[in-house]
Amino acid sequence: MISLKREREDGFDDDDNEDGVAAKVVRGRVVEDRRSRHCPYLDTINRSVLDFDFEKLCSISLSHINVYACLICGKYFQGRGLKSHAYTHSVQFTHHVFLNLHTLKFYCLPDNYEIIDSSLEDITYVLKPTFTKQHIAGLDKQGKLYRAYDGTTYLPGIVGLNNIKANDYANVVLQAFSNVPPLRNYFLEEENYRGIRRPPGDIMFLLVQRFGELMRKLWNPRNFKAHVSPHEMLQAVVLCSKKNFQITKQGDAVDFMTWFLNALHGALGGTKKKPSIITKAFQGSMRIFSKKLPHPDLLPEEKEALLVTEEYQEQMSESTFLFLTLDLPTAPLYKDEKEQLIIPQVPLFNILGKFNGSTEKEYKTYKENFLKRFQLTKLPPYLVFCIKRFTKNNFFVEKNPTIVNFPITNVDLREYLTEEAQATEKNTTYDLVANVVHDGKPTEGAYRIHVLHHGTGKWYEMQDLQVTDILPQMITLSEAYIQIWKRQESDDTNNHTGV
Repeated sequence: MISLKREREDGFDDDDNEDGVAAKVVRGRVVEDRRSRHCPYLDTINRSVLDFDFEKLCSISLSHINVYACLICGKYFQGRGLKSHAYTHSVQFTHHVFLNLHTLKFYCLPDNYEIIDSSLEDITYVLKPTFTKQHIAGLDKQGKLYRAYDGTTYLPGIVGLNNIKANDYANVVLQAFSNVPPLRNYFLEEENYRGIRRPPGDIMFLLVQRFGELMRKLWNPRNFKAHVSPHEMLQAVVLCSKKNFQITKQGDAVDFMTWFLNALHGALGGTKKKPSIITKAFQGSMRIFSKKLPHPDLLPEEKEALLVTEEYQEQMSESTFLFLTLDLPTAPLYKDEKEQLIIPQVPLFNILGKFNGSTEKEYKTYKENFLKRFQLTKLPPYLVFCIKRFTKNNFFVEKNPTIVNFPITNVDLREYLTEEAQATEKNTTYDLVANVVHDGKPTEGAYRIHVLHHGTGKWYEMQDLQVTDILPQMITLSEAYIQIWKRQESDDTNNHTGV
């Protein structure tokens, strides 16, 4: 009898792709190793220590190649041969059951045979959850609570994300997008993006892969714990953004969202002309009317002379958008009689007036000033508002604490469309599905998010690992920063699982 698998002299596996010794060759026939289905060490597996959210690195050599998880202590080790780190660990600590994190095969060490047992399927599912089209189609139709291995109950999708150090600005954006059904459905099914071709050496597709993995973990109904660490996702963000966004340094959620949407669109093969799931869900269009202003230091007669020239006439252009920026009125500088700072409030429809086609706003550049007005020509299935709370100057960042009063449902945006668009757009009414909030000082504050669970119709607040239910009327009292609104007739978009 000879073993099908050779071990290299250095103790590491000879070939990662042919990773099995569940069988031997006897007289030309492949015979299964009888120990494979009768491993005596399965009861030593400790599921409570298993955590597959972190980078798949050997804890000793820090190598990504051929990494195994010890299912007794949860640590990662490289190789399986005689001198490998996994083999040494198994002998030293009598930990015998290991899982290859790439091939998803189980092994008993130091005996070095493959374990075949259906009772281990829950472990491979946590490492790599998969979703059928039927499962995805039913996600928003029920609100069943699931029990994690650690005993906690949770709703898939309404799951806390670990704040590793200062990454809550990214967590809230990732959680917001995980509750946008067409985006979520697309990334839950790996088949939708697996075949996308990228140029050699392009690292941006890593962002797509990691985001898909995170989506599947957030919506996994068979998790071992009721929270997820976005460690691998954020490492891809740090790498792909060339360290513009860090795990260890607080960032701006709008800046991150802008970069993330555009990076995903490009990595999925999207261009200005070629759509992706990002543009299908979020892209609308607007008309921009722009008029150049004479320099304020000029004499009145010089200004009048310039205003009749062609350069100073109003120009119209069409532009697409993935989100709309809403400007807040300037916050008051003075306190009231009781020495309490007044927190101003403004209705949502007041700040939406920027897009009614008649409100003019001055925009200053280094050399020139312009008057601009905006009008919407196409509304997307999911509309993103960014409420401009922060103003930066040379010395510091200032935060506007104005509370925006908004209804949770039935926001009609018809009046902000051009007449032609009003005739063609059937439904212009939106309901809120996600609300990102910034609390505290501009540079050291914290983020939290309110999300609507479509299956139950209930609202939840998530801040890092904390998940609590919240009354809808409490949401409107917060300092909203990013909002995602869903068009009411989006049923056809909800069922979308591919581009």
